[in-house]
Amino acid sequence: MTITVNSISTLAWDKMDGLLPAIVQDATTGKVLMQGYMDKSALSKTLEEGKVTFYSRSKARLWTKGETSGNTLDLVSAAADCDNDSLLILARPNGPTCHTGSESCWFEDNTSDFTFLADLERLLAARKDADPASSYTASLYGKGIKRIAQKVGEEGVETALAATVQDTEELKNEAADLLYHLTVLLQASDCSLSDVIAVLKGRHSQA
Repeated sequence: MTITVNSISTLAWDKMDGLLPAIVQDATTGKVLMQGYMDKSALSKTLEEGKVTFYSRSKARLWTKGETSGNTLDLVSAAADCDNDSLLILARPNGPTCHTGSESCWFEDNTSDFTFLADLERLLAARKDADPASSYTASLYGKGIKRIAQKVGEEGVETALAATVQDTEELKNEAADLLYHLTVLLQASDCSLSDVIAVLKGRHSQA
């Protein structure tokens, strides 16, 4: 159930002594960032102000993530599970979430392989304005969209050829090159993998 300000009272607060566990997930990468607890006031504040806020059991007060560090969590959506006694918060982090300085409170090797694509996209986006001499990615941006598009075409053909001759290892390598250059092209065009996924979702719903 997607939670709104009006539906807060329908959650199983009594069952959980007034506090519900809240798992925060990166809305872009899908990484699980942290877990905290919310009471009605914390959830209301989160929904109304758009900054993820918890009830701190140690401080016995509301605590907005990043109120000291500046590493806030921008709310995207909030949902309850089937029993209405736990929360899933999708958010966009502004800096590392963990107090240790890590992106997540869980170890990096516990993340899904597919989150790497989102991490790669962020890295490529960060290099759009870098010195062309600093990296291959930055040099691609420096050569412009036509050259990047040409590389996508070349890698697409090489991927297809590898599949045609049934060279599995070459297919994997060429497909990796294709995904990389396609992501660079999307970034150069001010588009993202999320934009492409939104199109796929729309098509899927119509299938």
